[in-house]
Amino acid sequence: MTGPLMSNTDLAPKRIWIAIAAAFLANSILFGTWAARLPAIKQSFDLSHDALGLLLLLMAAGAICGFPIAGKLADRHGGAQITRILWALMVLSMLGLALAPSIWLLALAIICFGLSGGGMDVAMNVWATEAEDDTGKIWMPSFHAMWSLGSVLGALSGLVVIPWGWSHGTHFAIVATLALPLAIWGMRIPWSFTPQPAEKTPFLPILKGKLLLVGFFTLCATLGEGAIADWSALYLIEVTATSEARAPIGLAVFATAMVVMRLSGAIVIGRLGPLRAAFVSAGFAGLGAAIVALAGSETMALIGFVALGLGYALAMPLAMARAGASRTMPKAMAVAGVATFAYGGILLGPPLIGFIAEATSLHTALLLLLALGGVMLFTAPAMKPPKGGD
Repeated sequence: MTGPLMSNTDLAPKRIWIAIAAAFLANSILFGTWAARLPAIKQSFDLSHDALGLLLLLMAAGAICGFPIAGKLADRHGGAQITRILWALMVLSMLGLALAPSIWLLALAIICFGLSGGGMDVAMNVWATEAEDDTGKIWMPSFHAMWSLGSVLGALSGLVVIPWGWSHGTHFAIVATLALPLAIWGMRIPWSFTPQPAEKTPFLPILKGKLLLVGFFTLCATLGEGAIADWSALYLIEVTATSEARAPIGLAVFATAMVVMRLSGAIVIGRLGPLRAAFVSAGFAGLGAAIVALAGSETMALIGFVALGLGYALAMPLAMARAGASRTMPKAMAVAGVATFAYGGILLGPPLIGFIAEATSLHTALLLLLALGGVMLFTAPAMKPPKGGD
């Protein structure tokens, strides 16, 4: 799949984009399917809010362990190769989720799912960066839009199969089986790369100054994104009395809003500039959280989810661009540091909400998103491109 005689510039740009977009889409379809069936898993294993939160924490722990491992392997073998390998492991892990007969085996499958899925997330972003460098094109927002689209498709699969009475195990097994050959076909292109020396890829990059504020801006957005991804269905059921069959619509509208905003991201950022775009993102995030907090009906909650999706959508592209413009840290270190904040947030948000919900209620727990919107407003000025330093 790689070799010294291959040149990525010989590949059609459209085929390169399809290959990497397929990776982002495949990864998020599995995550979206998992999130859509959390109510069924909770009921099947008779889990409390904090028990479910603990399982989600195990997934976060697996993913966080996978981040540096995948980064090191991608430096040595290339983002494309590691993406493909971790995709296969992610499919096997989802089959484990489908077949787990006990809570202990479910926990083991969840750790493996988080490890492979989180590692794949890092590897495919490395691959995306390689592609942008080789082609000179700005593709990252569109790749992240594909990730959001995959979440929509995963959620919609729940809307389709739940009325048919499918168990979460059957659902997971069929989605994993169908997604595997499609993703393999999509990602199957030759890809050359230049191995990076180990000393150029620090294991734990540390952010300082304004870059630390950029990290917190991203952390707040992704904490909220992770919370909505995993808890929106249960929120609609418990707070607005939505049926389980209809509950995945919350994730679907949230992810759809993110897709639309990310596909429009280049235009929005181009017209507003990074600083004002960051303030607008924070404003939508705060507004959406307030609407969800006050929601007494499904319709109002869905409006809030749309506003939250619009608010969170550009946080990652803005933060990655700001990190890449750093004057005080090497580009790779800055991007890696911000990515750690970002993906840590999306994985730690769900268990945090679970623990708060168990102590209070799910409705109260989602008030945390309002506070996160406030922090985003406070840290938004850090998105201003640097002139002399960070």
